[in-house]
Amino acid sequence: MLLPLAGCGQTDRSSTDRLAATGELVALSGGDAGAAKACIACHGVDGRGDGAGAPRLAGLDLGYLEAQLQAYADGRREHPEMHWIANRLRPDQRQSVSAYYAALPFTPKPQAMPADGAAASLYQQGDPGRGLASCASCHGARGEGLGPANPPLAGQPAAYLAEQLERWRSSKRRTDPENAMLRISRALSRAESSALAGYAAALPGDPPRPGSPAASPPAHRADPRNDASAPRRHGAE
Repeated sequence: MLLPLAGCGQTDRSSTDRLAATGELVALSGGDAGAAKACIACHGVDGRGDGAGAPRLAGLDLGYLEAQLQAYADGRREHPEMHWIANRLRPDQRQSVSAYYAALPFTPKPQAMPADGAAASLYQQGDPGRGLASCASCHGARGEGLGPANPPLAGQPAAYLAEQLERWRSSKRRTDPENAMLRISRALSRAESSALAGYAAALPGDPPRPGSPAASPPAHRADPRNDASAPRRHGAE
């Protein structure tokens, strides 16, 4: 017995799955922003980013991603290209493309930790003498992120993390209502910011949870883009 073809309307998907499926079109085509500005051009089909200035999007919180697009649109995150793109995406396109990238599986690639004890201490323990809370208190000891307002740092390019600290410092990123990141970034030297970025980028992140897409063998994991790798039912031929 053959399985019904995926995508023929015979599979009842959740609303999030439907948003993710629609969001693929925005990621690949750019939606109302046009093909030249398609998300995949910088962030990749797998959402891992370009290893430099374009960040990882895969597996980030849906609400966080949507909030960042809104911040680019209204200028609280200053970035000319992203401002242009975000303002040309309709609200439903922002939501759907956020859902698409949030649903993509992600496991950070193993990296050698930088041999910088000062950066590790700042990240894990902070510096009470300067009133600096630890990065781990908000972003997790493994860089896994703690809640939608405190995103993962593991798996992000070190260059991107360093750039964001500089943007917080210069008030080109103003999405923290309590201004904690403004205070922290201005208390750090640029050398400390660079070292912290390298340390955070190399953290292992969350281990795959049993039953999560990242913990499933690839042959039995449903491809979030087209269901092509969905497992066959027992007895299917």
